[in-house]
Amino acid sequence: MKVLVLCALVAAAAAWPNYGFLNDPGRSEPSDAQKQHDVNYLLYKVYENIRDEKLKSIGVTFDPEADTSHYTDNGEAVHKLVKELKDNRLLQQKHWFSLFNTRQREEALLLYDVFEHSKDWKTFVSNAAYFRNRVNEGEFVYALYAAVVHSPLTKHVVLPPLYEVTPHLFTNSEVIQKAYHAKMTQTPGKFRSYFTGSKRNKEQRVAYFGEDVGLNTHHVTWHLEFPFWWEDKHEGYHLDRKGENFFWVHHQLTVRFDAERLSNYLDPVDELHWEETIEEGFAPHTTYKYGGEFPSRPDNIDFEDVEGVACIRDLIILENRVRDAIAHGYVTARDGSKVDINNSHGIDVLGDIIESSPYSPNVEYYGSLHNTAHIVLGRQGDPHGKYDLPPGVLEHFETSTRDPAFFRLHKYMDNIFREHKDSLTPYTKEELEFSGVAIDGVSIDGPLETFFEDFEYSLVNAVDDTPQVPDVDISTIVSRLNHKEFSFKIDVTNNNDHEVLTTVRILAWPHRDNNGIKYPFNEGRWRAIELDRFWRKLSPGVNHIVRKSTESAVTVPDVPSFQSLIEQTEAALSAGSSEVDIQDYVSALGVPNRFLIPKGNSEGLEFELVVAVTDGKADAAVESLHENTVFNHYGYHGVYPDNRPHGYPLDRRVDDARIFHDLSNFHQHTVKIYNH
Repeated sequence: MKVLVLCALVAAAAAWPNYGFLNDPGRSEPSDAQKQHDVNYLLYKVYENIRDEKLKSIGVTFDPEADTSHYTDNGEAVHKLVKELKDNRLLQQKHWFSLFNTRQREEALLLYDVFEHSKDWKTFVSNAAYFRNRVNEGEFVYALYAAVVHSPLTKHVVLPPLYEVTPHLFTNSEVIQKAYHAKMTQTPGKFRSYFTGSKRNKEQRVAYFGEDVGLNTHHVTWHLEFPFWWEDKHEGYHLDRKGENFFWVHHQLTVRFDAERLSNYLDPVDELHWEETIEEGFAPHTTYKYGGEFPSRPDNIDFEDVEGVACIRDLIILENRVRDAIAHGYVTARDGSKVDINNSHGIDVLGDIIESSPYSPNVEYYGSLHNTAHIVLGRQGDPHGKYDLPPGVLEHFETSTRDPAFFRLHKYMDNIFREHKDSLTPYTKEELEFSGVAIDGVSIDGPLETFFEDFEYSLVNAVDDTPQVPDVDISTIVSRLNHKEFSFKIDVTNNNDHEVLTTVRILAWPHRDNNGIKYPFNEGRWRAIELDRFWRKLSPGVNHIVRKSTESAVTVPDVPSFQSLIEQTEAALSAGSSEVDIQDYVSALGVPNRFLIPKGNSEGLEFELVVAVTDGKADAAVESLHENTVFNHYGYHGVYPDNRPHGYPLDRRVDDARIFHDLSNFHQHTVKIYNH
């Protein structure tokens, strides 16, 4: 990798366009390949000086305030950031950054605003080169990632995997130490990473899930796509059903974690209670690039107030206010009016007040239960700041899922959401049936079988560097879960005399709990894992649908490695191509495709597989859904494609399961998932 990356950097210097100063109003936008090239090298060795000489020159000579006509806000954002910089009010470089730190978040968003208000790529990339040299590295990475996700200028740019940009957040400190030794001795090395804890800790059995770098990426990417700080009036568009998406993504993480626990003979995770002991401690075994080790939490501690953040009593009060709103069926808005939540939209309002975000109807009253809880739980190792420790893993979206307490916290949140969902009137048979459409049969082509494999990623960006010392190949190898490919084969009869648009919804829940007791339908449906959701047109008569596991709309493939992105981009530019063939990786929003099904066990863990075919015309929120059967599962730039609630038709309580069993457009049978 050393030779390849160095060669790519040399090619980058030769290929870099002459950006210079912003004095060409009529200039055309560069190609997608050029934009990809620029982003690659803005993030390469982000803690060191820019290695590309032309980009480095832009960073030195560019004046962000010289011509404000290149900003949509006439330079308001850049004036504000430059003033903070000149007044020495910004966080220093070589210091930890946490989005949950109010001041640090404000600084990162000042830079994000500069990117978002850049009218063209030349302005965008010149600002990025300039501020990369001057702002905190963590703030720069966050601002650039958020801007690339949301800016129309970067629609086709693929972001490098964060675990290779900031590897120290994803990699055990023991391995990082070995990487430093390899760099200092100029000895290439591949080092095995192990999950935290030991076999004496039962949570070690499921560490492969919470510590998976792909799952970590999924979690942080969702919070980049749907940030809690988002304000429509500043960003220019609305994030449709953001509160409901917040509920659903964390609900799915929770039920998936429970399924992994059952696969390893563990009970489902218990919810967290503010007035009860936190039984499970956690030692992260990770370190900040600058700022010391992530704090540990000992076993069997009681919650304590966190100075400067919140009292435990405050969190209980906020929880009670949310539960009162659910019981009354309405949320009290800031102006005293009542916002009805006794409907399908209510879950969206609840998500907004629980997270919370500027979408909350009354943030002053309902507070920010989720975000505050993350900080309070993350600080329990040093709640009074006695040891001046840096933030805990729960104060970073990149590292949160490493701590099993993350899932206890979200089981607690999930149960609040369920309280609301169970208060809604169950669906009637008439609401659920799809006239003229019947599922004749469902089968699976291929084994439902999982296995563990080795995965390697680079640690070149984890170590300190200088241009005078050449790189050596340094990487880590970690075991991760995967599954064999399979396909769903669904036979559906359309008894209508015309073509119909349908939504095919595939879910599964564990057949039994850890004591071998079968889950009742109403309990199982709440534990359902969404496996796929897609649209298909049905011709009159019998239709045979084959849906591959690799096509699932809820999963994404691994983002190419940083090295691969650089190589493919430089190859495209050298060939004169305007695009890089990496568009399958533009969004890393879904669950890793390796995690589509739970681990299962050697005997075969039973799951109830459910397929529902619903009216696509009634479901569709946008047109021409059938032309693309894979969609961005949580919407893209404010557009969500499905009118139905997440989890439909299993999102409401079921008092009588016979209603579902009598539906011709609903199918259920038991399958087994094996792990070998």
